[in-house]
Amino acid sequence: MKLPRHERYDLSIIDERPHYDWPDGKRLAFYVGTNIEYFAFAAGVGSDIAFKEFGATQTQRNYSWRDYGVRAGVWRMLDLLEEFSLPGAHNCSSVMYETCPQIMARIRTRGDEVIGHGRTQSERHSGMWEDDEARIIRDITDVITAHDGVRPTGWMGAGLTRTRQTIDLLKEAGYLYVMDWCCDDQPFWMKTRSGPILALPYSMEVNDGIAIMSRQQSAQDFADVIVDQFEEMIKQCERQPLVFTHAIHAHIMGQPFRLRVLREAYRHIVNHPRRDLVWFAHPRDIARHVMGLPHGIVPGI
Repeated sequence: MKLPRHERYDLSIIDERPHYDWPDGKRLAFYVGTNIEYFAFAAGVGSDIAFKEFGATQTQRNYSWRDYGVRAGVWRMLDLLEEFSLPGAHNCSSVMYETCPQIMARIRTRGDEVIGHGRTQSERHSGMWEDDEARIIRDITDVITAHDGVRPTGWMGAGLTRTRQTIDLLKEAGYLYVMDWCCDDQPFWMKTRSGPILALPYSMEVNDGIAIMSRQQSAQDFADVIVDQFEEMIKQCERQPLVFTHAIHAHIMGQPFRLRVLREAYRHIVNHPRRDLVWFAHPRDIARHVMGLPHGIVPGI
Protein backbone atom coordinates (compact mmCIF):
# COMPACT_ATOMS: atom_id res chain seq x y z
CA MET A 1 0.00 0.00 0.00
CA LYS A 2 1.29 3.45 -0.91
CA LEU A 3 0.79 6.13 1.71
CA PRO A 4 1.52 9.85 1.31
CA ARG A 5 5.19 10.53 2.10
CA HIS A 6 7.24 13.63 2.75
CA GLU A 7 10.44 12.42 1.01
CA ARG A 8 12.60 14.46 3.38
CA TYR A 9 14.37 11.53 5.05
CA ASP A 10 14.50 7.75 4.84
CA LEU A 11 13.95 5.24 7.62
CA SER A 12 17.04 4.79 9.80
CA ILE A 13 17.20 2.42 12.78
CA ILE A 14 19.14 3.91 15.68
CA ASP A 15 20.73 0.57 16.65
CA GLU A 16 22.13 0.12 13.12
CA ARG A 17 23.99 3.44 12.91
CA PRO A 18 27.77 4.00 13.10
CA HIS A 19 29.31 4.89 16.44
CA TYR A 20 30.65 8.34 17.39
CA ASP A 21 31.31 10.45 20.49
CA TRP A 22 30.53 13.98 21.53
CA PRO A 23 33.56 16.21 22.32
CA ASP A 24 36.00 14.87 24.92
CA GLY A 25 34.40 11.46 24.79
CA LYS A 26 31.07 12.64 26.21
CA ARG A 27 28.05 10.47 25.48
CA LEU A 28 24.95 12.55 26.24
CA ALA A 29 24.52 16.04 24.80
CA PHE A 30 22.22 18.13 26.99
CA TYR A 31 20.47 21.40 26.23
CA VAL A 32 17.64 23.38 27.81
CA GLY A 33 15.17 24.62 25.21
CA THR A 34 13.26 27.66 26.45
CA ASN A 35 10.41 29.28 24.55
CA ILE A 36 10.21 33.04 24.93
CA GLU A 37 7.18 34.09 22.96
CA TYR A 38 5.20 37.20 22.16
CA PHE A 39 1.55 37.34 21.16
CA ALA A 40 -0.82 39.90 19.67
CA PHE A 41 -3.55 41.25 21.93
CA ALA A 42 -6.98 39.66 21.30
CA ALA A 43 -5.99 38.65 17.75
CA GLY A 44 -4.40 35.75 15.92
CA VAL A 45 -3.95 32.41 17.68
CA GLY A 46 -2.65 31.31 21.05
CA SER A 47 -3.11 28.89 23.93
CA ASP A 48 -5.41 29.46 26.88
CA ILE A 49 -4.93 28.25 30.45
CA ALA A 50 -8.61 27.27 30.66
CA PHE A 51 -8.64 24.99 27.60
CA LYS A 52 -6.70 21.86 26.69
CA GLU A 53 -7.04 22.46 22.96
CA PHE A 54 -5.05 25.10 21.12
CA GLY A 55 -6.99 27.80 19.29
CA ALA A 56 -9.17 29.40 21.96
CA THR A 57 -10.75 32.81 21.40
CA GLN A 58 -8.13 35.46 22.14
CA THR A 59 -9.01 37.63 25.12
CA GLN A 60 -7.33 39.75 27.78
CA ARG A 61 -7.35 36.65 30.01
CA ASN A 62 -5.15 34.42 27.88
CA TYR A 63 -3.05 37.36 26.66
CA SER A 64 -2.19 38.46 30.19
CA TRP A 65 -1.53 34.85 31.30
CA ARG A 66 1.03 34.48 28.52
CA ASP A 67 2.41 37.98 29.11
CA TYR A 68 3.39 36.85 32.60
CA GLY A 69 6.22 34.97 30.93
CA VAL A 70 7.70 38.17 29.49
CA ARG A 71 7.19 40.30 32.59
CA ALA A 72 8.22 37.83 35.29
CA GLY A 73 8.61 34.17 34.32
CA VAL A 74 11.51 34.44 31.91
CA TRP A 75 13.64 36.35 34.41
CA ARG A 76 13.22 33.60 36.99
CA MET A 77 13.95 30.93 34.42
CA LEU A 78 17.17 32.68 33.41
CA ASP A 79 18.14 33.02 37.06
CA LEU A 80 17.60 29.28 37.45
CA LEU A 81 19.86 28.49 34.49
CA GLU A 82 22.57 30.67 36.02
CA GLU A 83 22.13 29.00 39.40
CA PHE A 84 23.20 25.70 37.84
CA SER A 85 25.53 27.15 35.15
CA LEU A 86 23.38 25.68 32.39
CA PRO A 87 23.56 27.06 28.84
CA GLY A 88 20.26 28.08 27.31
CA ALA A 89 18.84 27.75 23.81
CA HIS A 90 15.99 30.20 23.38
CA ASN A 91 13.24 29.87 20.79
CA CYS A 92 12.39 33.55 20.50
CA SER A 93 9.73 35.53 18.67
CA SER A 94 11.75 38.10 16.72
CA VAL A 95 9.44 40.94 17.82
CA MET A 96 10.94 40.44 21.30
CA TYR A 97 13.85 42.63 20.21
CA GLU A 98 11.38 45.49 19.84
CA THR A 99 8.84 44.72 22.56
CA CYS A 100 11.19 43.64 25.36
CA PRO A 101 14.83 44.31 24.46
CA GLN A 102 15.85 43.78 28.10
CA ILE A 103 15.24 40.05 27.74
CA MET A 104 17.33 39.79 24.62
CA ALA A 105 20.12 41.81 26.24
CA ARG A 106 20.13 39.38 29.18
CA ILE A 107 20.39 36.45 26.76
CA ARG A 108 23.33 38.13 24.98
CA THR A 109 25.07 38.71 28.31
CA ARG A 110 24.76 34.99 29.10
CA GLY A 111 26.21 34.03 25.71
CA ASP A 112 23.15 31.90 25.01
CA GLU A 113 21.84 30.87 21.62
CA VAL A 114 18.83 32.52 19.97
CA ILE A 115 16.87 30.24 17.64
CA GLY A 116 14.49 31.59 15.00
CA HIS A 117 10.93 31.01 16.19
CA GLY A 118 8.73 33.16 14.01
CA ARG A 119 8.00 36.85 14.28
CA THR A 120 5.23 36.31 16.82
CA GLN A 121 3.40 33.24 18.05
CA SER A 122 0.11 34.77 16.98
CA GLU A 123 0.78 33.84 13.35
CA ARG A 124 1.53 30.44 11.91
CA HIS A 125 3.42 29.44 8.78
CA SER A 126 0.83 26.88 7.71
CA GLY A 127 -0.74 27.89 4.41
CA MET A 128 1.69 30.70 3.55
CA TRP A 129 2.62 31.31 -0.06
CA GLU A 130 6.27 30.56 -0.73
CA ASP A 131 7.28 34.16 -1.47
CA ASP A 132 5.57 35.39 1.70
CA GLU A 133 7.24 32.74 3.84
CA ALA A 134 10.65 33.47 2.31
CA ARG A 135 10.21 37.16 3.12
CA ILE A 136 9.19 36.45 6.72
CA ILE A 137 12.17 34.10 7.24
CA ARG A 138 14.45 36.77 5.80
CA ASP A 139 12.94 39.46 8.07
CA ILE A 140 13.36 37.29 11.18
CA THR A 141 16.94 36.46 10.27
CA ASP A 142 17.81 40.10 9.63
CA VAL A 143 16.34 41.25 12.96
CA ILE A 144 18.27 38.68 14.99
CA THR A 145 21.49 39.36 13.08
CA ALA A 146 21.19 43.14 13.44
CA HIS A 147 20.74 42.98 17.21
CA ASP A 148 23.02 40.08 18.15
CA GLY A 149 25.75 40.54 15.55
CA VAL A 150 25.58 36.89 14.46
CA ARG A 151 23.20 35.07 12.18
CA PRO A 152 20.91 32.49 13.77
CA THR A 153 21.79 28.96 12.70
CA GLY A 154 18.73 27.09 14.03
CA TRP A 155 14.99 27.23 13.47
CA MET A 156 11.89 26.15 15.36
CA GLY A 157 8.65 26.96 13.57
CA ALA A 158 6.08 29.09 15.39
CA GLY A 159 3.80 26.50 16.93
CA LEU A 160 5.96 23.92 15.11
CA THR A 161 4.06 24.86 11.93
CA ARG A 162 5.50 24.62 8.44
CA THR A 163 4.66 24.56 4.79
CA ARG A 164 5.87 22.07 2.21
CA GLN A 165 8.75 24.37 1.32
CA THR A 166 9.79 25.61 4.78
CA ILE A 167 13.02 23.62 5.12
CA ASP A 168 13.94 24.43 1.51
CA LEU A 169 13.64 28.13 2.33
CA LEU A 170 15.55 27.75 5.59
CA LYS A 171 18.42 25.99 3.85
CA GLU A 172 18.51 28.74 1.21
CA ALA A 173 18.48 31.39 3.95
CA GLY A 174 21.63 29.88 5.50
CA TYR A 175 20.18 27.92 8.42
CA LEU A 176 22.16 24.86 9.50
CA TYR A 177 19.52 22.96 11.42
CA VAL A 178 15.83 22.66 12.25
CA MET A 179 14.22 21.46 15.49
CA ASP A 180 10.59 20.80 14.57
CA TRP A 181 10.88 17.23 13.27
CA CYS A 182 10.71 15.44 16.62
CA CYS A 183 11.37 11.85 15.58
CA ASP A 184 14.81 10.89 16.93
CA ASP A 185 17.26 10.99 19.84
CA GLN A 186 20.19 11.71 17.48
CA PRO A 187 20.71 14.35 14.81
CA PHE A 188 20.04 13.29 11.22
CA TRP A 189 20.18 14.88 7.78
CA MET A 190 17.06 15.95 5.89
CA LYS A 191 16.79 16.55 2.16
CA THR A 192 16.09 19.97 0.68
CA ARG A 193 16.15 21.18 -2.91
CA SER A 194 19.47 22.94 -2.18
CA GLY A 195 21.20 20.17 -0.25
CA PRO A 196 20.97 18.64 3.21
CA ILE A 197 19.93 20.40 6.41
CA LEU A 198 20.38 18.92 9.86
CA ALA A 199 17.50 17.95 12.14
CA LEU A 200 18.29 18.21 15.86
CA PRO A 201 16.26 16.44 18.55
CA TYR A 202 13.55 18.45 20.27
CA SER A 203 11.01 16.90 22.59
CA MET A 204 7.25 16.94 22.25
CA GLU A 205 7.04 14.57 25.21
CA VAL A 206 9.37 16.29 27.70
CA ASN A 207 7.63 19.57 27.01
CA ASP A 208 5.74 21.63 29.58
CA GLY A 209 3.26 22.85 26.98
CA ILE A 210 2.16 19.31 26.22
CA ALA A 211 2.55 17.81 29.71
CA ILE A 212 1.01 20.59 31.77
CA MET A 213 -1.38 22.32 29.38
CA SER A 214 -2.60 19.44 27.18
CA ARG A 215 -2.29 16.45 29.50
CA GLN A 216 -3.10 18.42 32.65
CA GLN A 217 -0.13 16.92 34.51
CA SER A 218 1.24 18.66 37.58
CA ALA A 219 4.54 20.52 37.81
CA GLN A 220 5.89 17.64 39.90
CA ASP A 221 4.79 15.19 37.21
CA PHE A 222 6.74 17.18 34.63
CA ALA A 223 9.84 17.42 36.84
CA ASP A 224 9.65 13.65 37.34
CA VAL A 225 9.47 13.18 33.55
CA ILE A 226 12.66 15.23 33.15
CA VAL A 227 14.48 13.14 35.74
CA ASP A 228 13.16 9.82 34.41
CA GLN A 229 14.11 10.74 30.84
CA PHE A 230 17.59 11.73 31.97
CA GLU A 231 18.10 8.58 34.05
CA GLU A 232 17.16 6.30 31.18
CA MET A 233 19.20 8.21 28.61
CA ILE A 234 22.31 8.30 30.82
CA LYS A 235 22.18 4.50 30.68
CA GLN A 236 21.38 4.27 26.98
CA CYS A 237 24.14 6.69 26.02
CA GLU A 238 26.81 4.18 27.03
CA ARG A 239 25.81 2.27 23.90
CA GLN A 240 25.10 5.17 21.52
CA PRO A 241 25.52 8.98 21.62
CA LEU A 242 22.25 10.72 22.41
CA VAL A 243 20.75 14.18 22.83
CA PHE A 244 18.73 14.96 25.95
CA THR A 245 16.51 18.00 25.72
CA HIS A 246 13.37 19.35 27.26
CA ALA A 247 11.16 22.30 26.39
CA ILE A 248 9.97 24.92 28.86
CA HIS A 249 7.89 28.06 28.33
CA ALA A 250 8.36 31.26 30.29
CA HIS A 251 4.65 31.65 31.07
CA ILE A 252 4.30 28.02 32.22
CA MET A 253 7.44 26.86 34.06
CA GLY A 254 8.24 30.46 34.98
CA GLN A 255 5.50 30.30 37.62
CA PRO A 256 7.14 30.16 41.09
CA PHE A 257 5.49 26.92 42.23
CA ARG A 258 6.68 25.17 39.08
CA LEU A 259 10.19 26.60 39.28
CA ARG A 260 10.57 25.02 42.68
CA VAL A 261 10.32 21.47 41.33
CA LEU A 262 12.25 22.30 38.16
CA ARG A 263 15.10 23.43 40.41
CA GLU A 264 15.16 20.01 42.05
CA ALA A 265 15.21 18.26 38.66
CA TYR A 266 18.22 20.36 37.60
CA ARG A 267 19.96 19.73 40.91
CA HIS A 268 19.53 15.99 40.32
CA ILE A 269 21.07 16.25 36.86
CA VAL A 270 24.06 18.48 37.58
CA ASN A 271 24.98 16.44 40.67
CA HIS A 272 24.50 13.09 38.98
CA PRO A 273 27.29 10.53 39.59
CA ARG A 274 27.56 10.01 35.80
CA ARG A 275 27.77 13.71 35.00
CA ASP A 276 31.15 12.96 33.40
CA LEU A 277 29.21 11.52 30.44
CA VAL A 278 27.21 14.71 29.87
CA TRP A 279 28.06 17.51 27.44
CA PHE A 280 26.11 20.65 28.45
CA ALA A 281 25.89 22.38 25.11
CA HIS A 282 24.05 24.78 22.84
CA PRO A 283 22.27 23.25 19.84
CA ARG A 284 24.57 25.19 17.49
CA ASP A 285 27.56 23.39 19.04
CA ILE A 286 25.86 20.02 18.66
CA ALA A 287 25.11 20.82 15.02
CA ARG A 288 28.66 21.93 14.26
CA HIS A 289 30.13 18.83 15.89
CA VAL A 290 27.87 16.60 13.82
CA MET A 291 28.68 18.51 10.64
CA GLY A 292 32.37 17.83 11.28
CA LEU A 293 31.95 14.06 11.45
CA PRO A 294 33.04 11.91 8.49
CA HIS A 295 30.53 11.36 5.72
CA GLY A 296 28.18 8.47 6.39
CA ILE A 297 28.33 8.60 10.19
CA VAL A 298 25.12 10.58 10.59
CA PRO A 299 22.10 9.14 8.74
CA GLY A 300 20.67 10.92 5.75
CA ILE A 301 23.69 11.52 3.52
